[in-house]
Amino acid sequence: MKAHQFWLALALACAIGATSADVQHKVQLVTSRAAQLPIEGKVPSIDGAIEWLNSPPLTAAGLRGKVVLIDFWTYTCVNWRRTLPYVRAWAETYKDRGLVVIGVHTPEFDIEKDIERVRQAMKEMRIDYPIAIDSDYRIWRAFNNQYWPALYFVDAQGHIRHHQFGEGEYQQSELIIQQLLAEAGNGAFTHDLTSIDPDGFELAADWSDLKSPESYIGYERAENFSSPGGAVSGKRHLYAVPARLGLNDWALSGDWTFGKEAVVLNAANGRIAYRFHARDRNLIMGSGGAGDFAAVSRADRWTAARRRSRS
Repeated sequence: MKAHQFWLALALACAIGATSADVQHKVQLVTSRAAQLPIEGKVPSIDGAIEWLNSPPLTAAGLRGKVVLIDFWTYTCVNWRRTLPYVRAWAETYKDRGLVVIGVHTPEFDIEKDIERVRQAMKEMRIDYPIAIDSDYRIWRAFNNQYWPALYFVDAQGHIRHHQFGEGEYQQSELIIQQLLAEAGNGAFTHDLTSIDPDGFELAADWSDLKSPESYIGYERAENFSSPGGAVSGKRHLYAVPARLGLNDWALSGDWTFGKEAVVLNAANGRIAYRFHARDRNLIMGSGGAGDFAAVSRADRWTAARRRSRS
């Protein structure tokens, strides 16, 4: 997706010394966009969660009169993690003005269905707004959603007025929140925006120097695996790393089992080798009970959103 490019250009313009008039003009453009908010439809039911965290169960009817921001996420998605500091800040800044932020956790991988892992991720990421656990995809399907992250902006009458798929457009998103709160009678806003300074995993990607795509490790979607002899699915096998890896090729060394979504290390001293070109390479891994797993490798990401590719 290209949604990030406008705001990356704005950030760069500010960084190299754009005039205040330039910045004000861009803010006026965004404000104009925010003012033009059609009704996209009635907010679907959010009753399909198997559990709620940080809150008793919420309903669309019970939220009438509130402005609601629905955030579809899954905790391993780096695209979503880079949006989190903004969503977290909006939840805090506007909670006393009538905004309710709801995170809908819809897992991409089986490991993300473990609610205790979600709880741990919430704690580490300082998420204290309500979370709907959508492991059965009932809320996802009700919204006909296809992306992580995805934001849906709901007015006080229960109408979806805007959506944002993927990273970026943070200024416009916050102005839309302000507009919907003003429409709901929660006071006037001066269009001042929340100051946010992301770091670590939440830092925006270096899109200008990205030559490595997302790579899946399990046999279902693995590509460019370069250990001699190839992958052996579902069985323990000793792997080796070739003398040279091409760009975006990867290999294993040691005793591993290739699973559908992940590889599992069966003995100590295993190694994953990957040749990539990006500022960061993020590997989803951890203890899987029977061993260590590595599920997916991400180098910033080619796109600003992750689209679900399985039914």
